[in-house]
Amino acid sequence: MAEEENGEAHGAEGGVTIIKRVKKGGHAHHGGAWKVAYADFVTAMMAFFLLLWLLNSVTEEQLQGISDYFAPTALSSSTSGAGGMLGGQVVGEGAASSDSSSPAIPMSLPPPSIGQGGADVTDPNEAPGEDQVEPSEEDLAMAAAEAAAKREQEQFEEAAETLRQAMQSAPDLQELQESLLIDNTPEGLRIQIVDQDGKSMFPPGSAAMYPHTRKLLEIVGRIVSNLNKNLAISGHTDSAGFGAPGGYSNWELSADRALASRRVLVESGVEDGRINRVGGQAANDPLFPDNPNDPRNRRVSIILLRDPPPTAASAAPDEGPMPSILE
Repeated sequence: MAEEENGEAHGAEGGVTIIKRVKKGGHAHHGGAWKVAYADFVTAMMAFFLLLWLLNSVTEEQLQGISDYFAPTALSSSTSGAGGMLGGQVVGEGAASSDSSSPAIPMSLPPPSIGQGGADVTDPNEAPGEDQVEPSEEDLAMAAAEAAAKREQEQFEEAAETLRQAMQSAPDLQELQESLLIDNTPEGLRIQIVDQDGKSMFPPGSAAMYPHTRKLLEIVGRIVSNLNKNLAISGHTDSAGFGAPGGYSNWELSADRALASRRVLVESGVEDGRINRVGGQAANDPLFPDNPNDPRNRRVSIILLRDPPPTAASAAPDEGPMPSILE
């Protein structure tokens, strides 16, 4: 009995000995269940990426065919082909059409993007569609007028800058810096040569200009001669009168100073045909209305007149580069 408890047993005849060993405290075997779960995960990921690739590689018509086939409104009773999911048809054009299938509700899909980010790659040379309206003559005239005004303004700004540079480069005209006034007016670019306190352009009551006035007008004439613009010249005086014989007044004096300035401009290169008008204003258009006796009211005004706005018929598509006046 004691021998059986120790795991040993003897045969009936005592000749055969049977030993039975019992293992205690061993570990259980876990098996390979995790491998099955991992294989299922990898298979699902492969199917997912395969689906993404298929969706990216087919066209809009093929996607529409698949969408119509799986429309939930009715099931097709077609037995054509192998009777499978697509009924023996090829995915693509015609996959959605079947003579024996029930009508299905089409599903709208967004149009495919063209180029990167859906950028429009329409041919710019393509003829305009029916929804595009040709510009009217009024629109063409307005666009031509705006372009002409812009080019004209650039010419005026260049002329003004050239005049200022010429004044700075002439040492004997440094004291006349404040005698040259340049501004833009609705009529055009206005260049004024004004008297200063103690520095006049003309002797009192005379149209015979001083040498520095002539030199200043010669500089103006050389610069404006490069611009294809008409000119308007006017003389101005202050409100102070003078006792001249024969009724010679500020009207005659301002007109004579304007005519003297015209002669210097023509001698400097300005074509006489570009002089649109010459006149005297006397004291009727003072530069400083609050102080009619200010010496700066005595001046000669030279205006580069603006061109009339072009019409649609006369507007050229490209007038070429603007002529330079920096010569």
